Amino acid sequence: MTTFFNWFGQLVQYLRTLATISLLCFIFTWSLPAQAATRIDPQLEQQVLQIIREHPETIIESVQAYQQKQQEKINEARQGFLQDFKTNPQTVIGNSPTKGSTQAKILLVEFSDFQCPYCAEANKTLKQLLAKYPDKIRLVYKNLPLVAIHSQALPAAAAAWAAHQQGKFWEYNDALFTNQKKLGNSLYLDIAKNLNLDLDKFKRDLTIATPAITKDIELAQKLAVSGTPFFVINSPTVSGVVQLSDIETILADAK
Repeated sequence: MTTFFNWFGQLVQYLRTLATISLLCFIFTWSLPAQAATRIDPQLEQQVLQIIREHPETIIESVQAYQQKQQEKINEARQGFLQDFKTNPQTVIGNSPTKGSTQAKILLVEFSDFQCPYCAEANKTLKQLLAKYPDKIRLVYKNLPLVAIHSQALPAAAAAWAAHQQGKFWEYNDALFTNQKKLGNSLYLDIAKNLNLDLDKFKRDLTIATPAITKDIELAQKLAVSGTPFFVINSPTVSGVVQLSDIETILADAK
């Protein structure tokens, strides 16, 4: 995941630069008649540039103010999500696949990508935790296919959703991660056959999986999820974003 965050940091820096450039363009064109937008008065341009040279902090402050407002929106969205998570967890779970005890006091939501190698490793760890603490935790799976870097993430998510419609999500989930380097249409059908799924229904469900996956993606965007795997936990002692390495400590401490 470190590589992803390095890439993400570079992207953020690029967007900051782009925001500054956009703001400069706005300054140049603001209040000018539409027909003059492409013919900026040279004298006015020089005056604006001089102001920017003398007060560069104004541009920085504007960008920082915008970023602060965006972060406030993210924090509000996360707080609203956590409140719903505490008071009415079923609204968060929805029709997503779950695993573990329905009576568990600890709910763990995972945003995952079937082509992400870190998610494959996390899947192994989660299986171990569920086996070790069968009565303490309930895992909820949410899709977050990183389509910009993983070409098979979305098709794999659709195939897993189709398997979920026949009650075989977790078996399909494990098979996808086990065969992560072979992701593709032939693998999706082979797994369906091996799990004795109704292939006609499976193929039909593949064509209608997009809305459910999109709903998960929209939730991830609302929470500003920055990468996969991403975890949100709700327990008697902890509520919020959590690292995979901390989950077992929380489970061990649960009474």
